[in-house]
Amino acid sequence: MDPLSLEEVLKIKSQVEGELLKQPGVTGVDVGCGGPADSPNQVLGIRVYVANKKAVPEALANLKSIQGVPVEVIERRFDLH
Repeated sequence: MDPLSLEEVLKIKSQVEGELLKQPGVTGVDVGCGGPADSPNQVLGIRVYVANKKAVPEALANLKSIQGVPVEVIERRFDLH
């Protein structure tokens, strides 16, 4: 299967973002490349940011894809300045 275009990934992200943000511990959702920075195999996907991976539901912490789009769950807090 060919990787999805940016427009396709953004459309899917916009469809699921609201529900993801309602999940306990989710601090943000965006689109970006996943995988090691120096890898030629980076793919465009959805990144879900959580405050603490151990504190979110297991299904969310282990989420690998949504509608065929790869998902990366990243532990990160954001401080507004």
